[in-house]
Amino acid sequence: MSAHEQSQPTDPAELYPRPPFPEQDQDHPGSTEAMDPRPDHGEDTYRGHALLHDRRALVTGGDSGIGRAVCLAFAREGADVVFTHLPEEAEEAEQTSRLVRGAGRTAVAVACDIRNEDECTALAERTAGELGGIDVLVNNAAYQMAQPDGIEAITTEQFDRVMKTNLYGMFWLTKAALPHMPRGASVINTTSVQGYQPSPPLLDYAMTKAAIVSFTHSLAQMLAGRGIRVNAVAPGPVWTPLIPATMPDATTFGEQSLWGRPAQPAEMAPAYVFLASGQASYITGEIVNATGGTPLP
Repeated sequence: MSAHEQSQPTDPAELYPRPPFPEQDQDHPGSTEAMDPRPDHGEDTYRGHALLHDRRALVTGGDSGIGRAVCLAFAREGADVVFTHLPEEAEEAEQTSRLVRGAGRTAVAVACDIRNEDECTALAERTAGELGGIDVLVNNAAYQMAQPDGIEAITTEQFDRVMKTNLYGMFWLTKAALPHMPRGASVINTTSVQGYQPSPPLLDYAMTKAAIVSFTHSLAQMLAGRGIRVNAVAPGPVWTPLIPATMPDATTFGEQSLWGRPAQPAEMAPAYVFLASGQASYITGEIVNATGGTPLP
């Protein structure tokens, strides 16, 4: 793929590679290095404009995919970043740390399993200790595993992992972070087009993404009096390691979008930057739909 300057007009349909993609199958959680084509996180294209000068951000699932792109964009906008990764994702996390440090900002990578409430509490306290507080919380970490054979193929173990990663972790971490968040801070959740238009093989994952929409609307009302905004981003198909690691066939991934291709993580990050910035001061309880043209209710 060719690098592009985000400030220049481009044809979105021709901007990035389109399927069919090469056959590729990875074990979870997947590897960015092994993907073909390689995802774009904005390494050569994202230009900061000091929109988040000296903000203190906590991003879950920042080792790869959308999370890495958000960490990079936040850093280039002037924020210091603490982000989480699974222990087996340490190499991926180091790549994110290098990008953040390359922007001249603090990067703290924390191996954390957000399915554990104590680890969520410790993460919030460590972030506040490392950065002096939390101005932006991005609840982005998620787990999915497609089961084309139906509900019978979804084990209780898988169901628990999806629910605890996508919902419990978000709930616990938000509770733990709030005492460290001042007025003017913001919470940004990652939901999905699956929350509106679920694909049957992703039944349990789609359930959680619908719940995140409700959580976002409710929490926005709950925290308005504390001066904290709460919003979410709903991506459509995005080319991340989770795709070859959890989908039975990634060769046609994203072809259903109006652009005939999946999004790249770099195309999602600006929405998070906007919602975290002062430019979104009157925006709360909203879902930014970045679905490649999929009609939503």
